[in-house]
Amino acid sequence: MKANATKSTMMALLVPTMLLVPAALRAQSGSAAQDQSQSHQSQVQAQGQAQGGARTPQARIDAALSAAAKANVPAKLLESKIAEGEAKHVPPERIATAVEARVTSLVRASETMKRGGVEATNAGELAVTADALDAGVSESAVIRVEREAPAERRTVAIAVLADLVRLGNASDRALARVSTAVTSSAALANMRAEVATQLTHGGLGSTLDAAGAIRLP
Repeated sequence: MKANATKSTMMALLVPTMLLVPAALRAQSGSAAQDQSQSHQSQVQAQGQAQGGARTPQARIDAALSAAAKANVPAKLLESKIAEGEAKHVPPERIATAVEARVTSLVRASETMKRGGVEATNAGELAVTADALDAGVSESAVIRVEREAPAERRTVAIAVLADLVRLGNASDRALARVSTAVTSSAALANMRAEVATQLTHGGLGSTLDAAGAIRLP
């Protein structure tokens, strides 16, 4: 009787333990599979990065110039700055990165102008439009100035719009100020001078002076 009771007690202790063993094995197997999957994913990502980084800086620059040409972006907005970077011995990788970023900005500017039914009168106008968008000016504000400003004042007007936003003005407020100034060359010149003074005090250069510049990261 006593032996039977002892045997029953042992079985009661062993059965839960036996039931836990497969669960533990499954947990370990699942964890190992997850680790393997994560390891494989990391290897794939590393391989993809290696393949992406296999392109030479010159190949990246060539591809960016090709994209610019397809979008009818003037090559001179890029080529002169590439030469400038090389003359200053900027590492090719940084030049390639800067060119790619600038092409993206110029293409966006070109598409914005097309949507607004406006065509750039010169390369400088496209450059400052890209700078304005990069500065955070809304597309609607840019298009509004493009439409309102006379062709001969358009580039300066957009540059001043960009600088006002760079100084902390909201797009709509900057637009309101520029819209009143584009009515005459004198008014626009005065506003440009005023904004330039504020930029100088803040240690900043004007958008118009840096038109088309590539900002190296």
